[in-house]
Amino acid sequence: MSNVIALNAPSRMTPLNQRITNLVDCFAFHRRKGDDVYWMKENAELLNVLETTGSHPSEAAFAPLAGFYENLEERMEFFPQYYRFFISMACDMEDMGFAGDKAERLAQWADERMMPHGELSDLQRLEARRLMTRRNVDPFPNDPGLEDRVRAFCRASEFFAIPNKKAAYELTHAVFYLSEYGRKDPNLDQKTIDSLHNVGILAMLEQNNDLVAEVCISLRYAGETPPAYWENWLRRDRRGYIVEHDDYRAGDDYHSYFMAFWLEATAGSPIFNDKYCEGPMSFYRQKPDCVPLRDLSKVLLGLEDGRTNDWQKLQPLVEKTLEKNSLAVLNTVQESTPRFEAFFESFARTERVRESA
Repeated sequence: MSNVIALNAPSRMTPLNQRITNLVDCFAFHRRKGDDVYWMKENAELLNVLETTGSHPSEAAFAPLAGFYENLEERMEFFPQYYRFFISMACDMEDMGFAGDKAERLAQWADERMMPHGELSDLQRLEARRLMTRRNVDPFPNDPGLEDRVRAFCRASEFFAIPNKKAAYELTHAVFYLSEYGRKDPNLDQKTIDSLHNVGILAMLEQNNDLVAEVCISLRYAGETPPAYWENWLRRDRRGYIVEHDDYRAGDDYHSYFMAFWLEATAGSPIFNDKYCEGPMSFYRQKPDCVPLRDLSKVLLGLEDGRTNDWQKLQPLVEKTLEKNSLAVLNTVQESTPRFEAFFESFARTERVRESA
């Protein structure tokens, strides 16, 4: 009778440098064409995550982007509307060891032509300032109130208890810029912290892992500890991603995949530790079984004048109305944060618009 011995050898993970090299090659050559604005968006986001988290590979890992870098001036001359993408990518590549000094010239060129002054949004102006001051160019030296106006937007916590994805992402990005991606204290007041928690609750109710990750990163950059359940849920969710090789279809879940790893790196865990082969790749997340945010909103809308912003009074009715899966998620989200009842006071939308006498 023979004995069979099972050897549970540890899996051999490809070194970080090679993993990043394969990712850079994939996004540079195998998903979109270089003259597509979405190509710039994807590559700029990958570089931003790597630079922000300190996950710097060797210069050779950026070889797929060498041609892009070489022609930066010509690209920016023809596509000046994308100056923020160009400056961002140049800064990140150079700050991670890629030989060159084009970011400074691009920032000066943009400043001379007053490109940031063409932005209507204070948030975009703040992003432009953040990018260009990385090369000692301040496009708004006579606008000391720019940060104050962005902070005023962030403090409208009741506004952020109402579903509005555009505003929600603007809030998280405001914190990114104010904190210089975790490099300094953004000095957020309690109202802004409340705004982040309100957006986080909405994102959890929607099962929007991308936004939940951005909220958790923002809270960490503000020196706050995100709700433990939110981060644990994101970790479990990330393990369910499927990385498909030898295939790319537009509209995959690459961005939420990036955000999940960004958060893990912010918390001190390894980044991009899946297996990445050479060539095209797509990143897919399993869709959530239910979206309790939609179901809860339907219940509130149906109540009309009978709505109340007292969660304790409304909870029994909600529990009778929601389907089992939605109710389970709602209860878990409610228990994950002590701010749920305060959030609900604004979310219920009980104030009425009346005709003046």
